[in-house]
Amino acid sequence: MNDTKKAAPANPRVSKSSVLDRALVLEMVRVTEAAAIAASKLIGRGDEKAADAAAVEAMRHAFDELEIDGTVVIGEGERDEAPMLYIGEKVGGAIGRGPKIDIALDPLEGTTITAKAGPNSLAVLAAAEEGCLLNAPDTYMDKIAVGPGYPEGVIDLAKSPSDNVRSVAAAKGVLPAQIVVCVLDRPRHAAMIAELRELGCGIYLIPDGDVAGVIAVTDEDTTIDMYMGQGGAPEGVLAAAALRCVGGQFNGRLVFRNDDEKARARKWGITDLDRIYKLDDLAKGDCIFAATGVTSGSLLEGVKRYRGGRMTTESVVMRASSGTVRWIKGEHRLD
Repeated sequence: MNDTKKAAPANPRVSKSSVLDRALVLEMVRVTEAAAIAASKLIGRGDEKAADAAAVEAMRHAFDELEIDGTVVIGEGERDEAPMLYIGEKVGGAIGRGPKIDIALDPLEGTTITAKAGPNSLAVLAAAEEGCLLNAPDTYMDKIAVGPGYPEGVIDLAKSPSDNVRSVAAAKGVLPAQIVVCVLDRPRHAAMIAELRELGCGIYLIPDGDVAGVIAVTDEDTTIDMYMGQGGAPEGVLAAAALRCVGGQFNGRLVFRNDDEKARARKWGITDLDRIYKLDDLAKGDCIFAATGVTSGSLLEGVKRYRGGRMTTESVVMRASSGTVRWIKGEHRLD
């Protein structure tokens, strides 16, 4: 396993006393690796459900090897809808005696991508101390994000897309036309895309996988300055956890399509349905973010299989309290 790390300044808002120890940081990568390897068997096979089920089962078994008392706060759905890794499920090999940890997860972020062998599908999870991750219902969320280095408040979801681009451009010292915005390629974003193009800025359209899209704003090599658009609320919490580890800003607002979704939100303690959530509202305290590539993309290389049962994976793991980012290349052999 090749392990390279890049350390950002430690987050001054994160307490040093944490139940998340160094060993657990790397153990989380083993969980996402297991899910990615399992899902990779279904790349290009056209079966989204089978790929997702394989990732879910592998991730659950990998959690059983960890000495934690974990609770899934964001998972595959509610208990009646998801046979494994549902919201509220207990995971880990030390339930009742290990450190209490909240877990947000997406065993296969990009099921359609995997089924079609497209780019940027990931196995993703975030872990934090108990009570530090928002229990986001399985609804949509309006999102906007930028990477580190900007003054606090440079983005504001209450403002128009154009105003936000102008704000970031001014803070960066460039013209709005020099800003690149990542947007999920969906019909619901047609008006926003037209507004951004009228402003002259670049638009990086992605077919799926908005966790990778949000994280892209933290890496200068992607040339992406901002993320905008509507995607899954659970994915918003996962992306917020990553931004909390490396710096950046995020605004999110839940979008409800019907009364049933509003009722679900209230069930999880959300009473202000119009609230704009900022980074610390979604992920606070010390937290860990881990992801392993299933298919290759802008963030990570996907699982590669070779003769003789040898496989390689690429993962990234981040921790908020230290600001450390580790890029991990793993080599695996199947018996």
